[in-house]
Formats: sequence, C-alpha cells, structure tokens
Amino acid sequence: MRLTALVEKGAQLKAVELRGVSPELESQVSTLPSFVSQAAWSEFEAGEQQVILGQGVAQQVGVDVGDYVTLMIPTSGDASKVQSPRRVRVKVTGLLELNGQIDHSLAIVPLEDAQSYARLGDRVTGVSIKVDNVFDAPLVVREVGNTLNEYVYLRSWKQKYGFLYRDIQLVRTIMYLVMVLVIGVACFNIVSTLMMAVKDRASEIAILRTMGATDGLIKRIFVWQGVFSGVVGSVVGGIVGSVVALNLTPIISSLEELLGHKFLSGDIYFVDFLPSQLVWNDVLLVAGTATLLSLIATWYPATKASQLNPATVLSAK
Repeated sequence: MRLTALVEKGAQLKAVELRGVSPELESQVSTLPSFVSQAAWSEFEAGEQQVILGQGVAQQVGVDVGDYVTLMIPTSGDASKVQSPRRVRVKVTGLLELNGQIDHSLAIVPLEDAQSYARLGDRVTGVSIKVDNVFDAPLVVREVGNTLNEYVYLRSWKQKYGFLYRDIQLVRTIMYLVMVLVIGVACFNIVSTLMMAVKDRASEIAILRTMGATDGLIKRIFVWQGVFSGVVGSVVGGIVGSVVALNLTPIISSLEELLGHKFLSGDIYFVDFLPSQLVWNDVLLVAGTATLLSLIATWYPATKASQLNPATVLSAK
C-alpha cells in the first residue's frame, strides 16, 4: 500500500511516498529487498516502529542508520475542517540504495504499521503484482481488475515510467539514423579514394584492357577494393565500439571522479550513473549497414574504371 508522508528531522522536511510492504512477500513482486542490506531486511518487522529510507531522502534530511525521524502522515476526516497530520516517531533501520530517482522519494515501513498509521484496519490502498513479461503488464493489470468486484484504479509501470522507455527507444532510433549519416559521409571518402585510384592507375587499367581484361573484371577489382576497406573499417569499429560499450559505466565513473563532476543527478534522472547494455543484433545491423553502403559507394568509381578507353589513355601517355 502507498501513502504520502513527510519525513521530519529537526528543521529538515522531505516529502516521500510511504510504502507499506510485507517483508516476506515483497521479494516475490519486486527486487527492492536486494537493494537493502540483508541484516536490515531480516530484522524489518511490524510493531517495532521501523522505517527504511531511500539513500537520497536520508542524505537530504541528514540522518543515518540508527537515527530517529518523525513521519507526518495526513489524516482523513471531515473535509470542512483542517486536521493536523499524525506524527509517528520511527527508527531508521536501513537505507535503500538504488542509485536513482527512487532513492530520493521512497520510504518503506512494514504493512501492518502502515495500516495502523493510516487507521485502515486490515484494509490496503493498493496491491502489487509481478508479471513474467513486463510489456504485458498493462493487459495483465486490466484482466486482474476485471476479476475484482470493487472499483479500483489500475496502473502499470508504463503509466509511471513508460516515458523513460519511450525516450530510450526514440534515442535509439535517432542514434541509428545519425550512424547511417556518418557512415554515408565516410562512404564519400571511399568514392574519392577510388576515383583517385582510377585516375592514377589509368595506364595500368588500359594495359590490362589491351591484354584481354573484360569490363566485368576491371569493375570487380575496384568493387572488392572498396568492400575490403568497408569490411576492415566495420570490423575494427565494431570491436572497439563493443569493448567501449561493455566498459562504458566504469569509464564514465572514472571520468566523473577525475573531473569531480557528476554527469547525472539521481534526484533529477531515473539513475545517477550511465548504464550500458550491448545488443549484438544492433552491432551486426550497424556493421552490415556500413558494409552495404561501402559496396554501393564503389559502384560509380568501378563503372568509370571499366569504361576507360585504352587507346585514348595510352596515346595521351
């Protein structure tokens, strides 16, 4: 279940999402327990006035494990009267370290304590479910909601964090288009290099023609020369790019320590580090596109080489 609360420590206040969880069942629906120390989670029990704060929340209010804070929880009642919030003094028994935005907005208490603070009895404000395929979450949530007899608000991760996934997909598409444009510009270098080779080797081409070389043979020579350049560049670039991608997170972390500047802030972005995942299909797609464009770039120079007139070239020499 979820509540809105304020964490108070002295003059410091921080608004948080207070989540009531069952310590025994939470590991079945989320990975939050893996980001809390095992000792703190094993001792996380109802009736002990305990709370687990996000690391960002703890830093903002200036507390650490073992300190006490006050939770200010709004009370429901007559809408025409202003009611003071309920104040509960709890002990910080652990810190949630996700290294992201959630660290700056989440506090966890046992489910029974949350029900007591909100005076809900044995009722809850929400139930979490876990699905095997995260992209089926909206459909599964809707099907579960249809089986309930009570009016409920259905929300999947796409409602809360779907914008992040869509932004990542958009950036991937844009980056692929940028890569194609960069490769296209590089292909002009292949064209210019082959055209220079045709001009410099015009006499050798003419001699080959007089010795019986066909147009197809001359064309294949220059096509293979351009393709070889493209393949070598694709292989070398793919290897270097893959190595950098596999080590991008520690590289950026080392660069942040060297410069003394944090590129991503956890209270603004979803994570405070630069994640990297190597997708081999994308590597093969980019390498294949580079090879194909290099093949297309060789066609014009190869055609010009095959159209050289031996008599004109040798007479000019």
